[in-house]
Amino acid sequence: MNLPLPTGPSASPALPSSRQQDQETQLTHSLRMLLGDVSEEVLAPLRSQLQWLELPAGQALMRQGEAGHAMYIVVSGRLCAYVRGDDGQQRRVREMARGQVIGEMSLFTDEPRSASVVAQRDSVLVQLDKPAFQRLLAQGGTVSMALSTALTRQLVHRLQQDAPPAAQARPVTLGLLPVTAGVDLPGFAAQLAQALASLELAGRPARVRVVDAAAADSALQQPGLAHSALTDTAASRRIALWLDHVEANADFVLLLADDSPTPWTHRCSSHSDERLLLADATRPPVLHAIEAELLKQRGPWPLAGDAPPFTEAAEILVLLHPPATAVPRGTAAWLARRPLSGHLHLRLAADGVEPRDMARLARMQARQAVGLVLAGGGARGLAHLGVWRALRERGIEIDVVGGTSIGAVMAALVASDQPEDRVMAVARRAFGSQPTGDFNLVPLLSLIKGQRLQRVIDQAGLELAGPDAHIEDLWKPFFCIAANYTQAREQVLRQGLMTKMIRASLSIPGALPPVLVDGELLCDGGTFNNFPVDVMHGLRGVGRVVGVDLKVNRARHYDFDEVPSPWALLRDRLRPRASRRYRLPGLMAYLMNVTILYSSSRQRQGRRLTDLYFNPPLERVGMLQWDRFEQIVQQGYEHAQQVLDAPGDTAPEAPAGPPS
Repeated sequence: MNLPLPTGPSASPALPSSRQQDQETQLTHSLRMLLGDVSEEVLAPLRSQLQWLELPAGQALMRQGEAGHAMYIVVSGRLCAYVRGDDGQQRRVREMARGQVIGEMSLFTDEPRSASVVAQRDSVLVQLDKPAFQRLLAQGGTVSMALSTALTRQLVHRLQQDAPPAAQARPVTLGLLPVTAGVDLPGFAAQLAQALASLELAGRPARVRVVDAAAADSALQQPGLAHSALTDTAASRRIALWLDHVEANADFVLLLADDSPTPWTHRCSSHSDERLLLADATRPPVLHAIEAELLKQRGPWPLAGDAPPFTEAAEILVLLHPPATAVPRGTAAWLARRPLSGHLHLRLAADGVEPRDMARLARMQARQAVGLVLAGGGARGLAHLGVWRALRERGIEIDVVGGTSIGAVMAALVASDQPEDRVMAVARRAFGSQPTGDFNLVPLLSLIKGQRLQRVIDQAGLELAGPDAHIEDLWKPFFCIAANYTQAREQVLRQGLMTKMIRASLSIPGALPPVLVDGELLCDGGTFNNFPVDVMHGLRGVGRVVGVDLKVNRARHYDFDEVPSPWALLRDRLRPRASRRYRLPGLMAYLMNVTILYSSSRQRQGRRLTDLYFNPPLERVGMLQWDRFEQIVQQGYEHAQQVLDAPGDTAPEAPAGPPS
């Protein structure tokens, strides 16, 4: 919106009279969230010390390292916090929406700001600076006690969090922008509104408003007002105030843009917490005029150093596929041209979008999506299929999938969103034999050639996703973890040739050859993160996480002082199993287990971050016992049934509709 805002954050002692009612109501609600159910006599002295700020999209509220002098409460809009790491790069760590507090630590200490905060859209805040805070404390009485107690509680809560994942504030206002021809925007919006309204927020159905230019003109009783020139500051402010009123009285507001970069489209864009770019996937992936205008509107990144992929409202590409589409194709070309925060594939039906897919989009936007994380563990990973089968039988929808090593393979099977019997048949053909049986006679780089495993993975990928499928082409969002040997770090793989990235994730050092990706060596992700729950928690839209761990809870002690010689071990292996003395792991098992020792030490954190945790009892299953396919799958299934039937189960509720 073209508001006459200052070039930087500025303060004014009083709220403009034209904005009084809605903004005061929202401020009162925010203050009571912070202070508790206090009387107006307590709030009035605090209000008198607050200053109002209007912050345009892309403007920095504070910068990491600078001296702090005030705290802020978000009244409307959306901001994002970034932290510059030791490598000099800015990383998003937190999003803040209405009602949230920013920078309260500065009222108590003289420490510099720990993060930079940038407005993602036009935002309104109130500021309480340190002198005003000290004046309130000096007054004593109820005001001083309530304020100091509330802020202390806020600080203690934040300090007690043990390395929390990036917080996700739920977007309220969503801009729906058609970026190709052939998009039924009114029909799409009506269906999305219905899906959002079926969700529960704070124990009640979500309140959803759909707003287009005609609705704005009608509400403000002035035809053509929504399309008035952006230079008409009086019209822009009037529209902005009305949109603020709509937003204050709804959980979700869907702003329907025009099909070209009109003034109304600009207003929809600048007032949105997130933008959904709707595209007919059968069209060429060229930039639309609306997108070109959005790119021109982006100001310079307000923080020094490397910029993130976006500086204002996040943009999500929504690709709409014809009903007969078996597998998406060519997604990489769409993503390469746009500074996106993510993408989703939706299938069309005769009367709109497939309900399951639209429900997934609604959960993502409500930050209620369910993420499934699958750990690595060799043949034990076949148990993932049994857990997945049990979740499907309970009608629990899985929206996002990720995993490491064999967990990456199984996660890709789930993300393909194919019928269960087909997925199981593909997995049975791939792993029902011995995919790791081609040993190197001269093990210069690895004990196993890996050619058989590569054929298995390639064939499975071909059957489920077609030739040369990319990760981006899977129906459900997917990621896998690899270890970057070249840079000695964990690497999250979310794009690229699917089968190659999966092979990289499960290439156990010493056992399987590494995989070359962009000139760098990648190997088994279990070296760094075998149970990547933390990665799932950081993904946009995920609100609940289901984790399937394969850690074997068994500590073995040996009753001999030295490791036997190779000949002694060989003689011992030739004896019947019951009479063997040296029950040491074999070379392959030793290599496979030692690579995940560091990851295993992170199991407690991973378990703490899961909302529903599975750890099938697989102590008697070897990491290379692929021939026990049916038995391992069944063990995973039976364990999942026990967990789901246990009292106090915290499984996500099954949504309406068929299982995923």
